[in-house]
Amino acid sequence: MKALSSFAAVCLSALVLAGCGGSDDAPAQPQVIAHRGASGYLPEHTLGGYELAIRMGADFIEPDLQITKDGALVAIHDDTLNRTTNVATLFAQRNGGYKVSDFTLGEIKTLTVVPTGTGKASYPGFTPSSANAFAVPTFQEVVDLAKKQSSTAGREVGIYPEAKQADPAMEDGILKTLAANGYNATSKVFIQSFSDATLRSLRTKQVAQNNKMPLILLGVATTAADGTARMGVTGATGVQALTLKDVAAFTEGVGVLINNTTYPVTKSFIDQVHAAGLKVHGWTFAQADAAPAAAEFRKHLDMGMDGMFANYPDLAVTARNAYVQGK
Repeated sequence: MKALSSFAAVCLSALVLAGCGGSDDAPAQPQVIAHRGASGYLPEHTLGGYELAIRMGADFIEPDLQITKDGALVAIHDDTLNRTTNVATLFAQRNGGYKVSDFTLGEIKTLTVVPTGTGKASYPGFTPSSANAFAVPTFQEVVDLAKKQSSTAGREVGIYPEAKQADPAMEDGILKTLAANGYNATSKVFIQSFSDATLRSLRTKQVAQNNKMPLILLGVATTAADGTARMGVTGATGVQALTLKDVAAFTEGVGVLINNTTYPVTKSFIDQVHAAGLKVHGWTFAQADAAPAAAEFRKHLDMGMDGMFANYPDLAVTARNAYVQGK
């Protein structure tokens, strides 16, 4: 694990590229999206983890969103609490488990998010600025952090919320929160979902509200027999392929699974997505070691990928900066 002092080289390089401070990133520069925060180092979806990712130079932080029993949007990946929090030590099961939707925001705020995977309870040399940095944050708290850290870092920190539930209340909550905080089509924001129906609904609502913020459809890269790229989304009978023309009618880009032999991401796929006027972001870059991570990032950057969801944001920033400087 790298100490916080190792940020110096990353951020010095990133300053030149507007990645850690100074002016906003150039539009063509590939973006680093901190997957669930700095989830390879600290507990996922916490203010502490998001802040560490920002300190490492990430362009965006990603809050996956769930809805509590009393209708609050909270940042947590699963629709249950037990994998990532200490809920089982404080509460008995409800309806046979620990669904987020069975607990109020007040109850969830008593929980502590615990490390998973390679994450630890702390990171050398890093002290979070937020109180309760490892509690489950609300969406508003994530937005507040992004705005505060934007001011501190001297650059706009983007947010990349995911609607984890195909629910009109989720859609309305996301749009209401973003609008109340001044986000619009020119802001550093993407809204993502695996549900094309959710994104179609969001786009209809955005048009009605005259606030068309960018949308990203998550799924897999598929190719028709004639070599034409398609976007694969999960349907009732398995993966269903949408034409890029259809996808471009209601989104600004696609987020595709990387390193999958059944649905490989290729340069041809990325070129066709770009030709349709869409961006391509890849998930998830999870190599913990610098050398293989650098090779993986470079492979996808060379194919033209526009953004990378990374568990280790510092490795992604280093690879991205080296790529940009070498062009």
